[in-house]
Amino acid sequence: MAREKFCVGIDIGASGVKLCQVRRKKDEFILEHYGHVALPPATIVDGAMMNPARIVDAIKELVSTHRIRNKRVAFSVSGHSVIIKKISLPQMTRQELEQSIQWEAEQFIPFDIADVNIDVQVLNEHSAQQGQMDVVLVAAKKDFIDEYTSVVTDAGLEPVVCDVDAFAIENMFLQNYEAPPSQTIALVNVGASKTNINILSNGLSSFTRDLNVGGNNFSEEIQKQLGVTREEAEALKFGGTGNNQADTVVPEEVQRSLQAVSDNVATELQRSLDFFTATSAEPEPSHIYLMGGSSKLNVLEQTIKSRLGVNVTVADPFRRINTSSHDAGYISEQAATAGVVMGLALRFPGDN
Repeated sequence: MAREKFCVGIDIGASGVKLCQVRRKKDEFILEHYGHVALPPATIVDGAMMNPARIVDAIKELVSTHRIRNKRVAFSVSGHSVIIKKISLPQMTRQELEQSIQWEAEQFIPFDIADVNIDVQVLNEHSAQQGQMDVVLVAAKKDFIDEYTSVVTDAGLEPVVCDVDAFAIENMFLQNYEAPPSQTIALVNVGASKTNINILSNGLSSFTRDLNVGGNNFSEEIQKQLGVTREEAEALKFGGTGNNQADTVVPEEVQRSLQAVSDNVATELQRSLDFFTATSAEPEPSHIYLMGGSSKLNVLEQTIKSRLGVNVTVADPFRRINTSSHDAGYISEQAATAGVVMGLALRFPGDN
């Protein structure tokens, strides 16, 4: 029997809401719908929804515009309310794992176990230590998840998969690229308010971390240094010109602001990779796949490449997706920010 059709992916981010729907025809993946609605600043702050009604309206607008009939949605979360840990447990069956994971998880979760939803995925049934297996433990605060499920439900949709941003970009990557065997690579998604890191070793996730730095930091630095509005800073960030004072700003001033934040991102990324290398038996990453809106900034790509001494590729979430029914210019423009939502659109109802 053919598997159910994919979920509709909805990525609720600090800068906007994205929707993506794909279908599979034989061995080809076809993009059916893709859209984005921007959110006003401070709609989401530190992952918390300050204006849920505006988010509901954005989802409804996307569903209406694209005439979405499939109501089953995959969404994702990240940030300090989500804990992801790779742990070793005694070998057991899936049924035994599900029965014991609540009390096994208590020693690894810094929250009250009654306040979190827990999931677990077996990575390796036979770890390096005899009689043990490697699993990924994921815990997220229930009230945090409830915020996201509520806005999806209030928009008339059915949330059936709750993913994590770091795993969504992994799902996108594995569809579009070959995971190199016997190598370690890092997926780095620089979002508006945070950066997701997912390190893959031998094609499996070995380390994840969210950094509290993102694309908004570039705009804020330009604002602070040049005394311009947020809208002008956004335009200047990507090489445009703002209004009023911004028209007289010399490019070197903007470049210095971009370089300062790029240095900060690279430093935080280096610390995370150093921690991974120090605590893992796996080799350090030899390649970084960069995504997120700020991946369009050449200064960020070059700074990471030179500071970390690794190859950097700007990932294309549509690389192996047939987008022929969509405007090529629009898809090219949106590609940088589509990593999470494409990964969600490749989920099936019931996926773990």
